[in-house]
Amino acid sequence: MKKVAVITDSNSGITQSQGKELGIQVVPMPFFVNGDTYYEDISMSQEEFYQYLAEGAEVMTSQPSPETLTDLWRETLKEQDEIVYIPMSSGLSSSCGTAAMLAYEEEFEGKVFVVDNQRISVTQRQSVRDAIELAKRDYSGEQIRDILLREKFDSSIYIMVDTLSYLKKGGRITPAAAAIGTMLRIKPVLQIQGEKLDAYAKVKTLKQAKTTMIKAVRRDFEERFLDPDGDNFHMAIAYTANDKEALLFKEEVEQEFPGHTVWVDPLSLSVSCHIGPGALALAISKRVD
Repeated sequence: MKKVAVITDSNSGITQSQGKELGIQVVPMPFFVNGDTYYEDISMSQEEFYQYLAEGAEVMTSQPSPETLTDLWRETLKEQDEIVYIPMSSGLSSSCGTAAMLAYEEEFEGKVFVVDNQRISVTQRQSVRDAIELAKRDYSGEQIRDILLREKFDSSIYIMVDTLSYLKKGGRITPAAAAIGTMLRIKPVLQIQGEKLDAYAKVKTLKQAKTTMIKAVRRDFEERFLDPDGDNFHMAIAYTANDKEALLFKEEVEQEFPGHTVWVDPLSLSVSCHIGPGALALAISKRVD
């Protein structure tokens, strides 16, 4: 059987050390702080990043250079037969489209399979774990890609944003909407299903946000997936700079959905550039059959 390597990017939330433990490569997503380039978990930690934010630093995101990807693929293919590359959703970044184009180059065609399964953060992490398990079971790179694409719409993320200023900077909302929302102390709950990032609800307190996200997931289980207890789903919580609140939320979610063990993970720094500190998310993804 062919040897299949799994590669992802740091927007999966998988750190460099975790990647080594899993036996995979993690491409660090670059971002800018006050004009200087940094790489998550390599040249800047989570703690350092949020300290910069507290000091009012300007942050921006970027994508890996084509050479970064092709050099890594080329090196990996010296020891592996195929690569399954799982980047963040093409609906949220052009990095996936770039990777898909590069995979058509003659030296990579039929060897590198780019999975655009519209996921990010904890749902992207789950896709990586699924790919690793499928590779262990001797599925080919093409088969793994096709399975993950088949399941790509079977996930949801609901995320509460604590401040509107970063969405405004990223052009997700207008300055006027941000000003009104801030004045009214609105905490939007956003929804990611497939490639779309949409507004889901508007709340004013963290407690209301948690209740809204739990109800949204329950509705997905019952109405969208016809699986009332979510027995066939993984559940996870993601957050920015509020791990204590995330762990409290984990307890609440596990009480609401008995039998589920909820994974808790910080959002990647390049995602945090767009939403700022204090965000909290609840996510589900269907178990691969």
